[in-house]
Amino acid sequence: MDGLAWINLALFMGLLLLAAWPLAKWLVAVCEGRLPRWMGAVEGLLYKLAGVKPEQGQHWKQYAIALLLFNFLGLLAAYALQRFQDLLPLNPQAMAAVTADSAFNTAVSFVTNTNWQGYAGEATMSYLTQMLALTVQNFVSAATGIAVVFALMRGFAGKLKKDVGNFWADLTRITLWVLLPISFVLAIFFVGQGVLQNLEPYKTVQTLEATAYQTPKLDAQGQPLMDDQKTETQQLAMGPVASQLAIKMLGTNGGGFFNANSSHPYENPTPLSNLVQMLAIFLIPAALCFAFGRIVGDQRQGVAILAAMSIMFIAAVVIATAAEQAGNPLLQAQGVEAGAGNMEGKETRFGINASTLFAVVTTAASCGAVNSMHDSYTPIGGMVPMVMMQLGEVVFGGVGTGLYGMLVFAMLAVFIAGLMIGRTPEYLGKKIEPYEMKMTSIAILITPIVVLVGTAIAVLSPLGKAGVANPGAHGFSEILYALTSAANNNGSAFAGLSANTPFYNTLLGFAMWLGRFGVIVPVLAIAGSLGAKKRIPVGSGTLPTHGPLFVALLIGTVLLVGLLNYVPALALGPVVEHLMLWK
Repeated sequence: MDGLAWINLALFMGLLLLAAWPLAKWLVAVCEGRLPRWMGAVEGLLYKLAGVKPEQGQHWKQYAIALLLFNFLGLLAAYALQRFQDLLPLNPQAMAAVTADSAFNTAVSFVTNTNWQGYAGEATMSYLTQMLALTVQNFVSAATGIAVVFALMRGFAGKLKKDVGNFWADLTRITLWVLLPISFVLAIFFVGQGVLQNLEPYKTVQTLEATAYQTPKLDAQGQPLMDDQKTETQQLAMGPVASQLAIKMLGTNGGGFFNANSSHPYENPTPLSNLVQMLAIFLIPAALCFAFGRIVGDQRQGVAILAAMSIMFIAAVVIATAAEQAGNPLLQAQGVEAGAGNMEGKETRFGINASTLFAVVTTAASCGAVNSMHDSYTPIGGMVPMVMMQLGEVVFGGVGTGLYGMLVFAMLAVFIAGLMIGRTPEYLGKKIEPYEMKMTSIAILITPIVVLVGTAIAVLSPLGKAGVANPGAHGFSEILYALTSAANNNGSAFAGLSANTPFYNTLLGFAMWLGRFGVIVPVLAIAGSLGAKKRIPVGSGTLPTHGPLFVALLIGTVLLVGLLNYVPALALGPVVEHLMLWK
């Protein structure tokens, strides 16, 4: 990794911490309901219309039922808007109704904060669908993740409280006072950088020079041949891009307006917009770490969690960037790359350093937005984003999901430490007992089970193998990446896999749903259990959970427990491909 890459990484981390620290104070105020009076008045109108009593706490089961019901209704709304978009307004390009299997997959994808896209946005979705079905879910799915971590933090901080908060109040406050204001500012900034924001029909423009291409046809004898064609015009897509882009990044959603996502010049025009998009992805996950320390009454606890995340993130960036800078030995042997590194699939305006940093950021967080083609990375360079997801999306992770995932690993780490010293494990003054460990085990194991079982089904099924264009180790990596991305609610793809089929749309849809709510429910159960326990004072046998030793223990637990499940699968995919490439 060269000096410029280190400078880019240092600049990114420095700006991130500077922005996250003040935001953390506001997140604490939102979590605790300490808002200005005028905000309470605005909220009050909404609560009155909805018949919600925000001061009325909910047991974790009530909280979970409200959350699941809300997201299920969101699923139905997103599905219906896609299926009937040809009959609805704001469809200047007369987009047809989305097919049933694709609409199901996309609805689940955006409701679960995954934003896996098996379609080309500018060729499939009307403006109304982009705004009401997709952008709205970008807001509320992100708010759902933050609400869950709020509930868990209250569980750690609470003293004999049986409730974990009110889901409807949390959802409203997070959307109104966190996501909307920051998204508005980001959208204005992106428009200033050149991102589109309009409702105009697509434009046909004259090109500077003619473009030659070929189309297939049959000759007089019925034999196929290629017919030479030429065009001097190009159709440019329009649409409300900046408003969707802002929450796509801030909410770690990742679903792009355009098929090319953040490599499209209308969605990511400049190096500055590229930097701000990466900062937006990590902003709330980093701020929540600081907020956690404040809520539990010990800022060092949040810093320790953030330190563990940062160390793993920096290591991943170093490995991915070094692999891409090393390039492809087969091309180098033919004198093609000439020391430029592996530039295949990367935008020249970003280069290797900004592309690999973006790739690790978007997969360390459960965002999935891309500014380069991960399928074109070297085997090790492509394995790094895959591993970031397979760790459970806890290296910063999604908004809310990253922190509650890391806290689950923290409880497992203190449990292991407690076994080693022969004491009842405790974390932040709360005893970690069999019930918490059962829920922790479910939360940690659900996604590996979904990923590995789903991958096995795909590679054994003729319908699954039919989507593979690259047989061998790389084709297996594409399937493994797709299931990893879906079950861990990331949404990025290797993209060499033809996944917009009824088989993959259905398989990945169920993987996304189980990967999201199969983790959320046990986390809420842990929150309810911890909140009902009294806090015990720190004793001589208490493991300090704020120093370097605990950070090292936490990183080791994440790597050993989170990654070991996937080692055999990784050996069959990217590891074999790397050995074949460098043999």
